[in-house]
Amino acid sequence: MPKHEFSVDMTCEGCSNAVTRVLNKLGGVQFEIDLPNKKVCINSEHSIDTLLATLKKTGKSASYLGEK
Repeated sequence: MPKHEFSVDMTCEGCSNAVTRVLNKLGGVQFEIDLPNKKVCINSEHSIDTLLATLKKTGKSASYLGEK
């Protein structure tokens, strides 16, 4: 599975919990959240656009950093 890295404007545990919720709802993903560096690494077959749209559902700004 490709591993993608995203930058998400997370400032607290609540932000990372929101990211966890939307990704678990999407399904078919394995992910790691790096709160101090505001990064989320996602292993998934979903398209980058789908993953980015899902992350933006948290209300936080998100951008794609590239493959890891």
